[in-house]
Amino acid sequence: MTQTETGPEPEPARSREERKRDVLDHLRQDTDAWVATASRDGVPTLVPLSFLWDEETGTLVMSTRRTNPTAVNVTPGGPISVTLGPTRDVVLIEGEAGIVEGTDLPAPAADAFAAKLRWDPRSRPRWVFLRITPHTVRAWREVNELADRDLMLTGTWLA
Repeated sequence: MTQTETGPEPEPARSREERKRDVLDHLRQDTDAWVATASRDGVPTLVPLSFLWDEETGTLVMSTRRTNPTAVNVTPGGPISVTLGPTRDVVLIEGEAGIVEGTDLPAPAADAFAAKLRWDPRSRPRWVFLRITPHTVRAWREVNELADRDLMLTGTWLA
């Protein structure tokens, strides 16, 4: 990185294909994300939750107590926003979340969740899974990537 009068010069912009690969790496390797929902009255909730990327279904799987605002806000299904990565390598995901009872999540996903995160919500009676289907995915590092930040629209990858 070189220095300019206003600070470090950003790295060259990544191609859409590179950014998609980087997003998929985040989804596979990251453990935690910021999750935003809103109540029917419009009261926002922002919480950190651990997640699993279920590649077979193309969904994120999270877990929380059924009575927590995040679960209440998306019951039975509703909009949700998820953010991964630091501010200089951000991934924004907007989608639809649905509640899945602990015993109703297919075993491959539930087992993978438990293995990755080293705890199993299926043994906790008041806990549910959230299955999040992405509709929009955006990713960028610096201003030079803002123009092509859309990587998924209406549930379809652009690259």
